[in-house]
Amino acid sequence: MRNLLRLTLALALSTSLSMAQDAAAAAAPGVHTRTMMDTFHEGGWVMYPIVFCSMALIWLVVDGFIRTAKKKVYPAEQVQALRDLFQQGNYRAAYQYAKEAGSPFADVVRVGLSMAPEGKEVTEEAIFAEINRVNGDFQGRISYLSVIGVCTPMIGLTGTVTGMMSAFATLGSSGVGDPSKLAGAIGEVLIATASGLFIAIPAFICYYLIRNRVQYAVHDVTELVNGLFRAFPYDKVAGKEIGDERPYAADPVWEEPAQAPQA
Repeated sequence: MRNLLRLTLALALSTSLSMAQDAAAAAAPGVHTRTMMDTFHEGGWVMYPIVFCSMALIWLVVDGFIRTAKKKVYPAEQVQALRDLFQQGNYRAAYQYAKEAGSPFADVVRVGLSMAPEGKEVTEEAIFAEINRVNGDFQGRISYLSVIGVCTPMIGLTGTVTGMMSAFATLGSSGVGDPSKLAGAIGEVLIATASGLFIAIPAFICYYLIRNRVQYAVHDVTELVNGLFRAFPYDKVAGKEIGDERPYAADPVWEEPAQAPQA
């Protein structure tokens, strides 16, 4: 308790001293003022992983919003083209188009068409599995935003703890007679915590925003695919080959393998 009181007094003295120095710097032109790099170095070693997390945050947010856009998930021209091919009954051309399109919507249609000769139940299971795969791919990417939101405050707290340890060590060795010796440790305590929260808050906000976009996108893809296969003629394509995905399994071979003649 006594050490905490001393640290509080030292913080107050250092704050007063800093305000006085700022006033003197404002009055005297040409005096060096604290820049962003000074603040970065004052935050300590934890600023490096925090900066890395901030760069990852920007990349994940931009990538998440681009990938969940309607023109990326189910482009309007692809939806219309597949609808036209389904209405014409040209399912092989629809399969080839979906295979080359490369969007999540087209991938689900491709899987459904490849399994259509196996029957309605198998096709619906394949479509459901592919939709889950698409959703899992989206969720896997945006989950890193949640990781950043959880980890950056912990990183900042680590800097706070190390800064407090350094501040108490300085206070124990020097006392409160020279507050300037505490400036580095106190700056590391405050800046590290603030920087971690500064990254964590937008990370969580963007995580929930993009997650909602993913849910809407997956729902729209499900509705579009169900509309295409609603009146699909499963009985007329049974036993046919729509896609070029060959099955790996074949009829079993029950014959015993021939034994090599003994010498």
